[in-house]
Amino acid sequence: METKCHLINTDTTASGKPKGQPMTDGRWTASMVEERMAEAAQVMRVLPEQRVQGYYSTWPEVVRDFWDAFGWHDAVLRPARPSPAAISRMDEAMTWLRWLNPVDAKIVWERAANTRWKPICYRFGMARSTAWRHWVAGLALIAARLNGKPRLHTGSHVRRYAERVRADAERKY
Repeated sequence: METKCHLINTDTTASGKPKGQPMTDGRWTASMVEERMAEAAQVMRVLPEQRVQGYYSTWPEVVRDFWDAFGWHDAVLRPARPSPAAISRMDEAMTWLRWLNPVDAKIVWERAANTRWKPICYRFGMARSTAWRHWVAGLALIAARLNGKPRLHTGSHVRRYAERVRADAERKY
């Protein structure tokens, strides 16, 4: 499956370009996948909730005078709606999760939604280091698939690829 998307530069120190400029090398990294997943989770959080069509009244709304309605309820501040491009990027990132096994996909999504490690470890019944390895392996597998690498199987191939990604990240910082 060929993924067509615009890679956005989020690191100004590596390339020297300002943020938001398209990447020229076209290689995905685990941190880029992590940022895209975080953006997808944020867009999902901001989208209006789906409501079930239920009963409704045919009576018209009661029109209140300003003086009657003022101060009855607190002001409701809603976050800005996401752009259509952001929703498209969210849909694309959600399809990436199908490439992972269900546990890894859930861990990647939970971390993208800023869930702390303790609830994740409790939910999946694993130690923090094991959950972290599943998370890194999931991000590395998605990055490898986006870069056109052959399909990696879960297990030793993904672990070795995750270790290389980790070593590259440690050298970068």
